[in-house]
Amino acid sequence: MQKKVLIVHAHPEPTSLTRQLVEVSLQTLRQQGHEVLQSDLYGMHWKAVFDEHDFPSRADPDRLSFIAESGHSYLGGQQVADIAAEQQKLLAADAVVFQFPLWWFGMPAIMKGWVDRVWAYGLAYGYQNAGNRYRYGDGAFKGKRAMLAVAVGGPARDYSPRGINGPLEQLLFPITHGSLYFPGFDVLPTFAVYGTGRMAADEVAAARQAWRSRVERLFEEAPIPFRPQNGGDYPDGHVLAAHVAAGQSGLVAHIAGPETVPLPRPLERGA
Repeated sequence: MQKKVLIVHAHPEPTSLTRQLVEVSLQTLRQQGHEVLQSDLYGMHWKAVFDEHDFPSRADPDRLSFIAESGHSYLGGQQVADIAAEQQKLLAADAVVFQFPLWWFGMPAIMKGWVDRVWAYGLAYGYQNAGNRYRYGDGAFKGKRAMLAVAVGGPARDYSPRGINGPLEQLLFPITHGSLYFPGFDVLPTFAVYGTGRMAADEVAAARQAWRSRVERLFEEAPIPFRPQNGGDYPDGHVLAAHVAAGQSGLVAHIAGPETVPLPRPLERGA
């Protein structure tokens, strides 16, 4: 069955590994018969700064409240054109793939700015004007899939369970669990290529093939089993019940059976 997939990517260099993997995404999805939407953030010269210029028609001209003005613009149909266009792509898509290099343990600023501006009140949060009722497994993006494809400069061992940088999935938790699962996406395990600063041609080819295999299974893979807010694990909608993940705390407590989460196979120079 044909699906629509939005590829959001951020790298200014056309020959970069990130951009090569974007080409693999486009080719693979089209070969499968899917319709591909694309947001090339550098190519679009995306405005990354979320500021007063995003609200040409203010609810309160004297004080800038981002939540109030975001809701006023989105719910009132008064958003600036670039934000509205990206939201239309999101709502049309069955899956969204984010492709980017890991810069200082997160997204490039231009991609974070895309999320800041596009995730409007009434859409990504405050859904149906119900406060926090529809979040973490519910919301406007429920039923859609999302996945990160990340090019990491350092070696995989630095991101191992006891590695000096910390496990990659935990570093990306604010994105996977926060930016994506919060508004309802089913989030797939991250695809990562390590040691990207110095890769031989055969290693690049291996990375391209590994990514092609992941893209081919975009609508088949099991998502990360994040605990839904409204599934009973959070009786008050805020804190895990005492019997849930007993003895655990921190990020892993919010994943049901974290030992079952399929982690990306390390792809790095010499691996």
